[in-house]
Amino acid sequence: AEPGTLRARRRKAARESIAERRDEGRAGPRSEASRAAAILRAMSRIIGIGFVLGVLCASCGGGSGAKRYELSDGTRVEVDAEGGVRLFAPDGRALAGLAPRAPTLRRFTPDVRMLQGFFTFRRRELEERPLDRFEGSALEDGRVVLRFSSEEGASGALSIGVDTPSVSTSIRFDAQWAGSEGREVSYALPFACDEEGSFVGFGAQYNQTDQRGEAFTLWVQEQGLARTGTGLFSGDEHTTYFPMPWWLDWRGHGVLVDTLAKVDVDLCLRDPEVVWVEVEHRVPGAAVGDEDTSFEAVVLHGPTPRDVVRQLGDRVGRPSRPPEWAFSPWIAIQGGSEAVRDEVTRLREAEIPFSAVWVQDWIGGEVIIGDVYDLTYRWVTDEELYPDLPGLIAELRSDDVRFLGYANSFVIDGLDHYDEMAAMGMLPRDPAGEIYRFGITVSEGSVADFTNPATDAYVLGYLRAMVRDLGIDGWMADFGEWLPYDSQIFAGDPALVHNDYPRLWHRLNEQVMEEERPDGDWVVFSRSGWTGDQSAQQIVWIGDQEADWEPTDGLPTVLPAILNLGLSAVPLVTHDIAGYSGGPSTKELFQRWTELGAFTTFMRTHEGLAALANWGWDSDAETTAHFRRFARVHEALVPELLALADEAVETSMPPMRHLALVFPDDLGSRAVSDQFLLGDDLLVAPVVEEGASSREVYLPPGTWFHVW
Repeated sequence: AEPGTLRARRRKAARESIAERRDEGRAGPRSEASRAAAILRAMSRIIGIGFVLGVLCASCGGGSGAKRYELSDGTRVEVDAEGGVRLFAPDGRALAGLAPRAPTLRRFTPDVRMLQGFFTFRRRELEERPLDRFEGSALEDGRVVLRFSSEEGASGALSIGVDTPSVSTSIRFDAQWAGSEGREVSYALPFACDEEGSFVGFGAQYNQTDQRGEAFTLWVQEQGLARTGTGLFSGDEHTTYFPMPWWLDWRGHGVLVDTLAKVDVDLCLRDPEVVWVEVEHRVPGAAVGDEDTSFEAVVLHGPTPRDVVRQLGDRVGRPSRPPEWAFSPWIAIQGGSEAVRDEVTRLREAEIPFSAVWVQDWIGGEVIIGDVYDLTYRWVTDEELYPDLPGLIAELRSDDVRFLGYANSFVIDGLDHYDEMAAMGMLPRDPAGEIYRFGITVSEGSVADFTNPATDAYVLGYLRAMVRDLGIDGWMADFGEWLPYDSQIFAGDPALVHNDYPRLWHRLNEQVMEEERPDGDWVVFSRSGWTGDQSAQQIVWIGDQEADWEPTDGLPTVLPAILNLGLSAVPLVTHDIAGYSGGPSTKELFQRWTELGAFTTFMRTHEGLAALANWGWDSDAETTAHFRRFARVHEALVPELLALADEAVETSMPPMRHLALVFPDDLGSRAVSDQFLLGDDLLVAPVVEEGASSREVYLPPGTWFHVW
């Protein structure tokens, strides 16, 4: 019988039993004999139904009845009659499971376009195969294996087993679909979504922390301007430099989809009982089901959210701790050697504490339109702006000020590196075999192909010279999102290398610094990433926010991005005071952003894209006093920040913490995305609304006092 028929029989038997007891009750008080007879009749009915169910399940094979298995670490796996899976930790807690829906295969011809680092994905000649025949489950070589098929001949095997070395369970899915050779294929698995489920993390997400009810693509790309979903360069709510196929459930477990491929998620939107996770694979000339095309997810057991973040860090890696001076404020300055000297003098006169100047235009810059000042993308000094850069850096260091610069992975046509790198095969090629060129802001060029060891050696030489010859103490390792989907590269499939490209870029920066400054006296900060980049980058800044108050891409988006990165085992995070794109920024915006910056792990300013018009710390006396006050607050927090950073590099616990990391049992804390805890005790609630002089604050359980 079908499972639905069995359920109907059980309901009918229950109704008859209830009616029988009701009728007997109407007849008045029963004797002991009649009560015993009623019990025997009920037991007979239950035993009879049980016998029938047992015979039916035996005749239908392993897939028709629920089965329980225990893995070698004590994890319990329950498989229901329709192929749904429930996982239970050895201590009995429920973990992430799979909904009783058909795993689905799709094959198609991809149509992918890139414009200024934004990607659009379309599918042509799409075919779909739900594996809607559950054929049963069994224990094979220590793993629980479920088998599925479809009428059209596609099949798949889902296996669940102990994952090592972390406290976790591995879920793997492999499939076969005749005729898929050379085509793009995706695997979609239906994870369970229950009423209490929560979905936080996913890398740098700017809207909120819990993404339940959202559906979006995870793919490294430009974040976008304004992020309203309109216009060529606007981006949308979920376009991000640092996505990650990962979520944490506040009940104390997490799910990591272990892949470099593009991932699409639907978090209980289309079906309120299902989280659909779809992974794309492109393996030209290979059959679906090869080992490198399998879908694998890892369920981390917890049992607390803090444990889950630590377990994630155990898998993906952790950053090195920056030196002590990096925790004091950094000031962005541009315009040449004399501009740097002048502003350092004025900072000293204003008695503003700071430890570093960030001079991004050491490579050159120019006004491109109006008040917009943009950089010259290369890895050598602009001798006109900075005629004796080593001397300037030594002079600043003698005054206990560090010098930070700028580097990115672009290779611009017409500048120092393009012809040489193109001739030596260090740039990707387009499908026609020509150098892959595209627009980069107001220039044109390509990106370095870091899958080629020769490219690594070439770029390392310039990065090494920045430290060894110039004395630069660190820099922003910018970009990393633009490797084209259809490019020809030295090694690997670009559709898979794309999301790993930021790590390939960041590891070179880290390698140089570890070689040249083995004492750890250096800082590198970057914005792009994917799973596994955690160990290749030191500090992550959340990218280019608009210099405004808008909830889509302005000041209000800073905290959700920082919190979600922290929940994704990216603990050391910063942001631009007061935004980068758009503008010009206003006095009020600069002051509010300064307040938030004071309680951020790393407090740093940015002059922004409209550098000549944006408000700054020295725009008027009141702003200077305000900035001095909060720079001093940040300086007073340095001992605490150092201790929190030490904890972060050991456990991945972020210094800026979501309230629910500290109060996991408080349901109210889980919904808060505009406050954070610095450590476990200091609650910070920034004002991020224009014109507001107060705001409501959520207080978790406990006794609180107002710091001011």
